[in-house]
Amino acid sequence: MSERPLVLGIVGDSAAGKSTLAAGIASVLGRHRVAVVCGDDYLRYDRRERALRRLTALDPECNHLAILEQHLELLRAGRPILKPVYDHRAGTLVRPEYLEPRPYVVVEGLLAFHSRAMRECCDIKIYLEPEEELRRRWKLARDTARRGYGREQVLRQLERQRRDAATHVRPQRVFADIVISFYPPDDDPEEAGTRLHVRHLLRPTLPHPDLSPILDGNPKSGIRLELARDIDGKPVDVLEISGDIPEARARRVEDLLWSLIPEASYLRGNVGTFEGGGRTVSHPLALTQLLIAYHMIKAAQGVVAN
Repeated sequence: MSERPLVLGIVGDSAAGKSTLAAGIASVLGRHRVAVVCGDDYLRYDRRERALRRLTALDPECNHLAILEQHLELLRAGRPILKPVYDHRAGTLVRPEYLEPRPYVVVEGLLAFHSRAMRECCDIKIYLEPEEELRRRWKLARDTARRGYGREQVLRQLERQRRDAATHVRPQRVFADIVISFYPPDDDPEEAGTRLHVRHLLRPTLPHPDLSPILDGNPKSGIRLELARDIDGKPVDVLEISGDIPEARARRVEDLLWSLIPEASYLRGNVGTFEGGGRTVSHPLALTQLLIAYHMIKAAQGVVAN
């Protein structure tokens, strides 16, 4: 195993699912073994100050990115940090907390790949790119339920963030090892939960697991792997997992992935859950979490792409 913490970076637009994915991966690997760093905690201004300055949280000028960069370097070196904390419900900066390094560090945020130094701290880099209308629905639901915003406030915020997302967030996509996109089925465009499909663009910068034992070419199997081209024209493997994947097939895929990471098999009951009116399980989310956990464990063991 690696003698230093293994760092996973997760980047995506506001409400792209970063915190949900980070929490799920921490559950897979064991919360006592994972230190999670939220990029929002490094905001330079609170909600009121951002409004007065006409800044969004997506603007690098609105964030203490140099401090985040330094903290990632310290955690990667096995040293503790005094981490700032942002209270989303109140929109204020509150008392910092002492965070010790653990075997795994997950940093999730809007700008976690913004600088070369931050990218070099990350052993594995994930970019979340949900279908845009789905992301907007997620943001409306989250910000009105848990962050103290009204519906009209969220809609105005979405419009204000549009330019900064294009300028500062989306360009980080190019640095990711895996690009993950959740999207609704054609027959239910309003779906936002368990029936969402997921698409993984698997770039050759990581040694991806051999899934051939469970890929039979059946279009109704709920999972397929094919060669495609990324938006830059480069060839990539694309893994598609249907929200309607049959239960038995999903279990076969999970069994295969767990067999490849036996170190974490005792935690297998914790994957695929999200907030949705109770303990809700999504097979595409569970398999996404497992695939990333696989990469983290293998990277900690020194397994790299050929």
